[in-house]
Parts: sequence; structure tokens; C-alpha cells
Amino acid sequence: MRSIHAVILSLLLLSLSACALLPNRDPVNINVVGIEPLQGQDMEVRFALKIRVQNPNDSAIDYNGVALDLEVNGQPLASGVSDQSGSIPRFAETVLTVPVSVSAFSVLRQTLGLSRTQTLNNLPYVLRGKLAGGLFGTMRFVDSGKLSLPGTVSGTW
Repeated sequence: MRSIHAVILSLLLLSLSACALLPNRDPVNINVVGIEPLQGQDMEVRFALKIRVQNPNDSAIDYNGVALDLEVNGQPLASGVSDQSGSIPRFAETVLTVPVSVSAFSVLRQTLGLSRTQTLNNLPYVLRGKLAGGLFGTMRFVDSGKLSLPGTVSGTW
């Protein structure tokens, strides 16, 4: 019985020391900086969503995949993934381009959600995603703000 307690205590101490070895990183800063149309299929629209990723940490961030979900006006609109990989140096930034898909149902849901007086300018958005970096290196992020859809008076996002 005493040996079981010793094993459990050893495992507990080992797991606590492993947590202390994990890097303590600040979250990355994300900004949507552009959108470009891509070729779509039948009932979908595709865009290349450009995001600026800033690394406020003292060590580089290595990533090997990106996943995004874009919500506009309180409704899901687009999602996308990319298997691109790279490294964002310490205290540096990079622009990543991720293809995203918008289904016809998402467009319909967005259209029904707009009031008659609401325009396509300054729509609230929330971008959620992650930079994949292995078992303990994945960094999740959230960005929010206002955007204008392409072709509106302001012309850009």
C-alpha cells in the first residue's frame, strides 16, 4: 500500500514539473488585412483571407497548419484550413493567406439576418482560429472588428 502511495505521489510531482517546463507565451495578435476572391464550386463562394500575425514573444513560433472560422453579424459565414508551415520570429510579424469557403446556406443566412436599413459596410465580425504547432505548441486566437464586403462603397475590408 505504501508503494502505491509513493508511485502516485511521484507521478503527481512529475506531472507538475512537466507543466513548469511548458513555455509561458503571450497570445499572438491577429488582424484581418485583406480578402481576395477565389474560384468557387457550384453553390459556394471562396475567398483568400489575409491575416497579419504578430508574435509578441521572446521566442519564435513554429507552425504547421492554420484553421479559421469567420462569423459575421453574429452568424457563421466562412471557414478554412491551410497546411502551410513556417516560423514567425521573435517580436516579428507575417501575413498568412488562408482560403475560406462560404456555402450558399451561409450567404442565405446572412441575407436573412440583415435588416432593410443595414448596409454591407461596418458589419461586426469575429475571427477564431489556431496556428497548429504540435502537442503543446498550438496557439489559438480571436480577432474582432468591423468589415465591409467587397464591392461596397468603401471597397475594402
